Amino acid sequence: MSATRVMLRCKNKTGLNPARLFCLGVLLLSSAIASAGPTLDRIAKTGAVTIGYRDSSPPFSYLDENNRPIGYSIDICLKVVDAMKRELKRSDLTVKYVPVSSSSRMKAVASGEADIECGSTTSSAERRKEVAFTIPTFLAVTRFLTRADSGIKSMFDLNGKTVVTTKGTSSEKLFNDLNEGRGLGAKLVLAKDHNESFSFVEGGKADAFIMDDVLLYSLRAASKNPNNYSITRDTLTVEPLAMMMSKDDPAFKKVVDTEVARIITQGEINAIYRKWFESPIPPKQINLQLQMGHLLRDSFKAPTDWVPN
Repeated sequence: MSATRVMLRCKNKTGLNPARLFCLGVLLLSSAIASAGPTLDRIAKTGAVTIGYRDSSPPFSYLDENNRPIGYSIDICLKVVDAMKRELKRSDLTVKYVPVSSSSRMKAVASGEADIECGSTTSSAERRKEVAFTIPTFLAVTRFLTRADSGIKSMFDLNGKTVVTTKGTSSEKLFNDLNEGRGLGAKLVLAKDHNESFSFVEGGKADAFIMDDVLLYSLRAASKNPNNYSITRDTLTVEPLAMMMSKDDPAFKKVVDTEVARIITQGEINAIYRKWFESPIPPKQINLQLQMGHLLRDSFKAPTDWVPN
């Protein structure tokens, strides 16, 4: 029944009898949904929130031993889902997961296939032309992972070398710009996901893997022989990682931003961080032992979705 038809029927009701109270409730719900925006409207109609997840971006978003999405970003997203339940007054909302890759994630969000992407995606000016991002929940530094015996200590040791990164990531453009601008003389190859990128270095198909340092540390820690790999000290860029949403849906973005800001300002983010970066995590119970950096800690003092790039 449309809101207009309900309104006409309610006008014929008088007093505070159950029928009129029901009409008023329906009118309020109809009005809320009408102003909720396309994403919240879709969620209200389907009764489900669809989360786009990555299957190999530990500790942000990956699969556990039972093939269930878990991770730092997933935990934050699930709190956002709870906020949507409160906003829509739908405690029965369910969560559906759709796998996305570096190359498919933006399309999945822009098309509505995923309501929100909860992975390890950098908020950049170029991407914000097509999608929206919430407040950054992590700041990653881009570095190189190499074999410990490679002799590569910085990007200036890459002449004649092969560098791998994951297709569709910000590291792809970054390295192309560095390679051309600094005359590094290296060759870039692309892999389908982070695990494959690491396997290129592991198997000798590439000399270095450029990516966010936290992902490199995680992949190295999970490898058979972590001591066989080194991570350079170059600080190439600082990447703000955030959850991605459809562009031009301010109502949905407001719900997400408000909840992420609440998690940060009320200190809940600290426990989530310790769980995934300073404690043993599944499936191999590896502890990254990565304390929160001062840049991230400072950014949490005044959470905002504004980033300088």
